[in-house]
Amino acid sequence: MDISPDRRALLKTIGLGAASVASISVLSACTAESAKPASQASAALLPAPPGQIEPLLDRARVNNALSKLDGLIQDAMDKTGLPGMAVAVVYRDEVVYSKGFGVREIGKPERIGPDTVFKLASVSKPLASTVVAGIVGRQLLKWTDPVIEYDKGFALKDDYVTRNASFADLMSHQSGLKTGSGDLLEDLGFDRAYILSHLNQEPLDTFRSSYNYSNFGYTAGGEAAAKAMKMSWEDLADEILFRPLGMSASSYRNSDYDKASDKAIIHVPLGNKQWAAKYHRDADSEAPAGGASSSVRDLAQWLRLQLGNGSYGGKPVIDPTALQTTHVPHAVSGPAPAPAVRSRFYGLGWNVSYDDQARVQLGHSGAFNLGTATAVAMLPGEQLAIVALTNGRPQGIPEAITAGFLDAAQHGVPTVDWLAFTAGVFKQIDASEKPKVDYTKVPTNPAPARANVTYTGTYANPYYGPLVVLDQDGKLALKMGPAGSPTTFPLTHFDGDTFSFESIGENGNGLAGAIFAASSGGPSPSVTLDFYDSTGLGTFTRAE
Repeated sequence: MDISPDRRALLKTIGLGAASVASISVLSACTAESAKPASQASAALLPAPPGQIEPLLDRARVNNALSKLDGLIQDAMDKTGLPGMAVAVVYRDEVVYSKGFGVREIGKPERIGPDTVFKLASVSKPLASTVVAGIVGRQLLKWTDPVIEYDKGFALKDDYVTRNASFADLMSHQSGLKTGSGDLLEDLGFDRAYILSHLNQEPLDTFRSSYNYSNFGYTAGGEAAAKAMKMSWEDLADEILFRPLGMSASSYRNSDYDKASDKAIIHVPLGNKQWAAKYHRDADSEAPAGGASSSVRDLAQWLRLQLGNGSYGGKPVIDPTALQTTHVPHAVSGPAPAPAVRSRFYGLGWNVSYDDQARVQLGHSGAFNLGTATAVAMLPGEQLAIVALTNGRPQGIPEAITAGFLDAAQHGVPTVDWLAFTAGVFKQIDASEKPKVDYTKVPTNPAPARANVTYTGTYANPYYGPLVVLDQDGKLALKMGPAGSPTTFPLTHFDGDTFSFESIGENGNGLAGAIFAASSGGPSPSVTLDFYDSTGLGTFTRAE
């Protein structure tokens, strides 16, 4: 998710995937054979253990699941009030389902169809790794090449990591960048160049031995690939993927989404199944990681390419070896907490897991808290894939649809109440992201603030840039962000030298604190914004 601090990473806890049990299945089969009497065992011996799981589904099973899909979707929309959704299914290189449900914008009559354009959020990531695989397949770069060879401006906090971080490291979230690095700069309106050039101030976890879901680490990989081709990322995606597949409604430019006449507007829930279109989300700064927009008709063509091992319409488009590299585990995204529990993995832009039958399952969720939720899931060995796009804030709805469909294909009917399950996971995510201090609960007898002049002035910060504290008709406000379009935050006194302000953007979670340092009668020497201090970069020092 897409998916904004760890809400995107936490999407992987939904449990739609599983750890590999293929080798265990093979060993069990061999053990069972060896336990037979010699006469039986010799007659049944194979020349080698199975190399892959044979398909377990057939068209009748898939058709049965398809017959239930309308009901799954309508039930989810009825229970949540979700304004709209579009879903497509591909089976054996055929688009067997492509439908829209509901409306593009609440209160307006225009209906959603297969050609309606949605913001994809983090489903942009597997699209992006497909693009880079196209370049790798042309032998213009390698997954293991250090990105600094192609982007001389790339830099992280550790020189060794800067010199060695590869495309695979960045696109499997193993650079060491913490989850959310750069996201708050995006919320303030900084562009891609500014954000990527300031990642070298972000603290790092262990290189190649840690997994931290990072939008801008991923974006740095995509940007370096584009520079290797001497193109913009947006043009590169058009050339490598969208045009060859006829994906005319797909783009990594927010302006193209804005211009689309048939587009789904993003919504947030108000409670009691009510939704509102309140926000605009421009993800251009993190385009490779979260800035794509597309329709289910277009994405079905991309799924055909994925299931076709890089071929589309009988013609090779992406080198199969380069594409397959995106589909295998590169990082352990969820270590098993107990011996019999499955681990979860991340490939290059894909969550990689293994189901009860030891089949590879690939998937990804996308989430904008400002109003988008998407999901894609594939069973490559079954030549089956599904994508679900919605125009509402993440509540687990597209994940419930994709999981419910694959469950019905396997078992005839869904065996889990997927919507209740995924909704519960997203509620846990929301709870985990609440502010550590509840600034809505003002102390009964707060200490008084000092005179406004104690706080006003300009404060410097090498990461966020300057912050200006203003006195506006006797009330304090702070201003920060890009020089041409800063954001003004009114301040409300909380207690002593602490004030509160409303956090904004994709990661906004309510009231945050502006804590001014005490001084001995003079101006406050610094102010710390706790919301912007998640990685220790949120202190601003008085500059004048």
